[in-house]
Amino acid sequence: MNISDIMTERNIFVGVRSNSKREFLMEFASQIAEATDLDTRTVFDTFMERENLGSTGFGGGTALPHGRFEGLNKVQAFFAKPTANLDFDAVDGKPVDLVFALVSPEGNGADHLTALAKLSRILKDETLCNKLRHINRPVELYALLNNN
Repeated sequence: MNISDIMTERNIFVGVRSNSKREFLMEFASQIAEATDLDTRTVFDTFMERENLGSTGFGGGTALPHGRFEGLNKVQAFFAKPTANLDFDAVDGKPVDLVFALVSPEGNGADHLTALAKLSRILKDETLCNKLRHINRPVELYALLNNN
């Protein structure tokens, strides 16, 4: 699976304003809802339900909230860079500044897991994450993500 299979440049949001994980997830859910025609509250509630099971803060300043949604027709990934580091209750206790989100159709388990694995590999690549931190133009971020 390639990044281009699950996202476009329009799925990248730089400078998401928030002061907390909850506030960030609400803003990110709003942007995702607009791009997918899902309901903002449904996206937010699904992400929060997942967070309540255990933080999606990977460590190394990264997080990967995700969920499955009725009415969605394909797996889609989104990437965001908040304006400030966030306490995401990450496994290593470090603040988060790079966030992928994955939304998948309700019954699409195989593609959901494949996409999660792809995004996980990106977030575990320290060199790539450091490059992502220094780029703020969506077109450049997408190009970098699409070449890995």
